[in-house]
Amino acid sequence: MLRDPSLIPLSRQHQHALALCVRIDRALEASGFDLKTWQEEVEQHFAQEIQFHFAAEEQVLFPKAKRFPELASLVEELSDEHVRLREHFARARERTLDRAELGAFASLLSGHIRKEERQLFEAMQKLVEAGELRRIGAALEQKLAVGRLACILPTPSRG
Repeated sequence: MLRDPSLIPLSRQHQHALALCVRIDRALEASGFDLKTWQEEVEQHFAQEIQFHFAAEEQVLFPKAKRFPELASLVEELSDEHVRLREHFARARERTLDRAELGAFASLLSGHIRKEERQLFEAMQKLVEAGELRRIGAALEQKLAVGRLACILPTPSRG
């Protein structure tokens, strides 16, 4: 099914996060892996995009989806995954992720994204009428705009 225009901004960000996951997986297999650099990149990705993405989903999309009984357990599962992912992001910020945990993070994030795209978004497109989807899309755009307006300054590398 083609993605409804109201959900495309989230899907674009999903593509960015999936690319990060692929790059992490490839780096874990390569020689010369630098864990500190990858933790910095994960931290930066969260600060610049994912924190705003999660907020938009949790404040706009998830409440709308929970109204449908067939989506309530999926939304709970996705919300729980947001909590677990935030823990990984915090550990990356603290530079306490080890190599195996970084791999587990990439696996969790990619699985989470695929679940949202294949299950939640597909169901929303079938269950929600077009006018409401447009209103959801406008509210998502407004929430995501906060992230685009944020000025993220580089932080000095931590020893």
